[in-house]
Amino acid sequence: MRLVICTNCLLVQVAHPQQPEGIFDANYAYFSSYSGSWLRHAESLVAQACDRLSLGTDSFVVELASNDGYLLQYVLARGIPCLGIEPTQSTAEVSISRGIETRMEFFGLTLARQVVAERGHANLVIANNVLAHVPDINDFVAGIAELLGNDGRAVIEFPHLARLVQERQFDTVYHEHYSYLSLHVADRILREHGLMIWDVERLPTHGGSLRIWACSDAAPIAPTPAFDTIMEGERLSGLCDPSSYDVLQQSAIEIKNDLLSLLIEEHRAKRRVVAYGAAAKGNTLLNFAGVRPDLIEYVVDRNPHKQGLHMPGCRIPIVPEQALIEAPPDTCLILPWNLTDELLAQLNYLRVRNVKFVTAVPKLKIH
Repeated sequence: MRLVICTNCLLVQVAHPQQPEGIFDANYAYFSSYSGSWLRHAESLVAQACDRLSLGTDSFVVELASNDGYLLQYVLARGIPCLGIEPTQSTAEVSISRGIETRMEFFGLTLARQVVAERGHANLVIANNVLAHVPDINDFVAGIAELLGNDGRAVIEFPHLARLVQERQFDTVYHEHYSYLSLHVADRILREHGLMIWDVERLPTHGGSLRIWACSDAAPIAPTPAFDTIMEGERLSGLCDPSSYDVLQQSAIEIKNDLLSLLIEEHRAKRRVVAYGAAAKGNTLLNFAGVRPDLIEYVVDRNPHKQGLHMPGCRIPIVPEQALIEAPPDTCLILPWNLTDELLAQLNYLRVRNVKFVTAVPKLKIH
């Protein structure tokens, strides 16, 4: 896997994209509702959007990549008509079981036109952590513009490229993420399709994200100062200079070497090491480092859809949390480091049994 940057538009992207049908298939195993912090984040966003945009029972909300209904359940609870668009059967079926109308399709301009013809324009379109997941980002954003019309608003969240570079988050690079976005690039793409960003928020989610509020460029809204502040910050940090990304490779090598040194030391001392969280970022880290089951015994995950499977490539088995309770390890490597605080609280029962917790990104740390 290689990460490249377009020297013309500055979009950072994977060099060898995979077909989305092979990634987001019927057995897709990421269910948003298994993270308590993410549910709280979703509920807070719904409350903020309803208040900010004066949404009510006569409004229409559409979420793109609605997953298992983790967010639209809060829209539905307010009596607001909503529609989820989710291509993965496994998650969409859970959303439907919650009473959320859900279309099992990939989103783009064609589908947007169908929805508008059937339901009219949306008052709000939500696209959280999906903009990076689409191979044809122009078709996707064109679809958002079509759904909004002249009066709708969009809320889009994505991991901020600046944080990836500054905090050495190389493990967030994997085939499911086609693009890695700065505000500069997101602004350029949206403008190409008649949209404008009128507000931006910095978020702690996923290692540091941006939430952009967008609308038709014909809407009488002036951008907030936050937009210019973040754009200038990106310029000053070198994000608009392709050569500034050269540090990522060396950072990845340093993180790999530090992790391997720890794992080999634990192995020689006959201390058992396991990992927690079968996250996609864990696959990038473990496979780049060449870690196999001789160094990490298993990976624990609460999601039953992942249990009984193996981490791709490194073939480390994925097991239920009961394994930790029955035979606590000496060391536990937390793979989804962005959820460290939540997981340390969740696994506090292991601390009293002297289990050592470790994260590898952005640098090796014992908690």
